[in-house]
Amino acid sequence: MTSSCPVELRVSCRHLLDRDTLNKSDPCVLLLMQSQGQWVEVDRSEVIKSNLNPVFAKIFTVDYYFEEVQKLRFEVYDSHGQAGVGTHDDDFLGGMECTVGQIVAQKRVTKPLFLKYGKFAGKSTITVSDAGLGVPLLRLAPSSLFQDLFSKSDPFLEIYRIDDDSSEQLVYRTEVVKNNLSPIWEPFKVSLNSLCSCEEKRKLRCVVWDYDSRGKHDFIGEFFTTFEEMQKAMGENKVQWECMNPKYKIKKRNYKNSGVVVLLDLKIHRVYSFLDYIMGGCQIHFTVAIDFTASNGDPRNSCSLHYINPYQPNEYLKALVAVGEICQDYDSDKKFSALGFGARIPPKYEVSHDFAINFNPDNDECEGIQGVVESYQSCLPKIQLYGPTNVAPIITKVARVAADEERTKEASQYFILLILTDGVVTDMADTREAIVRASYLPMSIIIVGVGNADFTDMQILDGDDGILRSPRGEPVLRDIVQFVPFRDFKNASPTALAKCVLAEVPKQVVEYYSYKAFPPRCPQPHTPDSSLGSPQ
Repeated sequence: MTSSCPVELRVSCRHLLDRDTLNKSDPCVLLLMQSQGQWVEVDRSEVIKSNLNPVFAKIFTVDYYFEEVQKLRFEVYDSHGQAGVGTHDDDFLGGMECTVGQIVAQKRVTKPLFLKYGKFAGKSTITVSDAGLGVPLLRLAPSSLFQDLFSKSDPFLEIYRIDDDSSEQLVYRTEVVKNNLSPIWEPFKVSLNSLCSCEEKRKLRCVVWDYDSRGKHDFIGEFFTTFEEMQKAMGENKVQWECMNPKYKIKKRNYKNSGVVVLLDLKIHRVYSFLDYIMGGCQIHFTVAIDFTASNGDPRNSCSLHYINPYQPNEYLKALVAVGEICQDYDSDKKFSALGFGARIPPKYEVSHDFAINFNPDNDECEGIQGVVESYQSCLPKIQLYGPTNVAPIITKVARVAADEERTKEASQYFILLILTDGVVTDMADTREAIVRASYLPMSIIIVGVGNADFTDMQILDGDDGILRSPRGEPVLRDIVQFVPFRDFKNASPTALAKCVLAEVPKQVVEYYSYKAFPPRCPQPHTPDSSLGSPQ
């Protein structure tokens, strides 16, 4: 069953083109998602007045599906405010395309902005980063009292996370409370990941501004805190900070502060999701295992399931590419293990049930999905298709690597084994035993039946109709096997197969790490594209 998770995205730009004559551009971002070949608007940000390096407070939320390639397009416009952003009255400042999977896996994507016809928009760049998780973790309700001798202010508050390289990342911007020296801002939700990168002692900078409609906001004051300190506001307690203006502190002899900011309430709700683990740096390692038994037919014959048609990929290649293209976004080195079974291999032409199709016993990894495809095609003329259809050795081989990973006691790597076979496995008892053992490890198994064989007995391995047990009666700890016949998707798009076989993986990942009580790792520090300054 397909399920989604909300992903929250934050956007900032640098060095935007200046299209205005008197002032700087007033940028706004439109988010579009590709649906059935068409770009459909999802949402748009606020307009930031007179700013060529905007950091947008708007959080874009999209439903994330692990099993799909979801293409996004971000378009930046200089808004003139007459008829809505993106109209012919607004100036196009540039666009960028990426996938949701890339943002989730990399946590931060920075790319140049392009104008029409592939032309660079000067030095303009756009950065899209995950704003944290879609689960409410904090609920903050700040209030303040500011003293202004001349008039009332229009205050708003910004919270910045200070990263390891001393750069600042905007976490949240409150609404503006008009004409008020004692504003109470609306409660808001922000994730622990976004607020402090899961580090309670990480320093936070909070800045209060007096809003100006032209974008030239007046600095009221600032204070520094940590999430550790914020937690004192839980229960009936309140936490308060003096809001300081360093210039006033130097110039004014009797200066105390520019007001006090009070944290009225804080609530924490911790729920680990698949996104928590991926954003925490968990890598998905993809291994493909290909059936080279004689029942596939002579690869030189056009009737063979392994026949290489120069104009159309065979079923093995279609299944491999459909699933592999999804998984590759979650593996940073883009290297995939590719194995074969059921063939006689050189130099002695003995039957092997777990050989590297690149014939490198020390390193079975290929460069990207294309590397797997090329190794598969060059492997066929060098081997003799034989038998039987034994898959337990390959499951055991991948399980050994997964067991090594388990011993690290970290949620750092999860393994997906894709087995492509043209018939029912011969070593069913050993396969059941191997699957039960693997269910205790960080791995999932996808089996795609290629060709027109009767795969009824293969349904035993898929626990959807009951609990799979070893020959000794031991049940699997988790349901980790998904079996589908490729013929059910023969007339569907390649994405349909990937959706079906990968839809259960997020649940399987969470089940494993929950059972082991392994929390997500804290995201590794990344190098931001630039420091974030004060609003212009």
